Amino acid sequence: MRTDEQGLAYGGGWLDRAAGLRTDPGWIAARLTDRESVVLPLWRDRCLVSADRVLVRPAAVDAAELLAAADETIFLGLDAGRAVFAADLSGRPEREALALAGATEPVDVRALVGGLTPAEAAVQAYAKGLLHWHRGQRYCGGCGALTAAGDGGHTRSCTGADCGRLLFPRIEPAIIVLVEAPGEPERCLLARHRGAPEGSWSTLAGFVEVGESLEDAVRRELAEEAGVTVAEVSYQGSQAWPFPAGLMVGFRATAASMEVRVDGEEVVDARWFTRQELRARVADGRPLGRIDSIDHHLLGSWLDRAI
Repeated sequence: MRTDEQGLAYGGGWLDRAAGLRTDPGWIAARLTDRESVVLPLWRDRCLVSADRVLVRPAAVDAAELLAAADETIFLGLDAGRAVFAADLSGRPEREALALAGATEPVDVRALVGGLTPAEAAVQAYAKGLLHWHRGQRYCGGCGALTAAGDGGHTRSCTGADCGRLLFPRIEPAIIVLVEAPGEPERCLLARHRGAPEGSWSTLAGFVEVGESLEDAVRRELAEEAGVTVAEVSYQGSQAWPFPAGLMVGFRATAASMEVRVDGEEVVDARWFTRQELRARVADGRPLGRIDSIDHHLLGSWLDRAI
């Protein structure tokens, strides 16, 4: 799988989001009938693909019926000067959506990512996250009136006469942490979460709460879920994770002691692993996290550091 410069999927900054153009309704309308523009159809958060699992990418001029049937059409940006749109067919039955797009099946982007370029994975995840937000924001949270899309699909505004609230897509930041043991031998802490298969281990993670910094969230989550106090916290990188609205912020932390006390709710077990133990798991065909996730990146970089 090709990824961006950090080795993380769904990012890389390749697409010009053209914020100065998406506020011009006339420009957007012209691009929707431009034969050079590309439309990416999605159905209930899934990509639409052909029989050989290639993404369907109809030209706007050939997708008039698809665009007319879409619940929402959003402008994603410019790819080498060509406008890229996403059209949500979620309100149509699956068979109808497939026929409109000229596709054979809907597939989650995470099932396809191994065969996609960074640009394809990034734009599909971006489209998925933004269309999901539109479906969940059809009514104003303040007064209950209907909302209407604007700015090429990057805002929604309340239509209530006494409200007019402007809504923007929300990001839900979460921290994910590789915890190292104090002293020798070098070890990292992995947890087994409730509902995970037996023998499945991963790094610890959690959502950032109101009124705390990212580093505060690291310390709180580790204390709550694993009873671990950390002495040092260092930022490692971030990853777009629009499933549906996440931003994963990766850290490495050093524990103050070896003591571990799992909460028994979210985390049912946790233990320290040496590099040799993790390499043995890899050799046995047990992957370290999802191949498209920052979890995989954090563990892989920790293993590589000692080579």
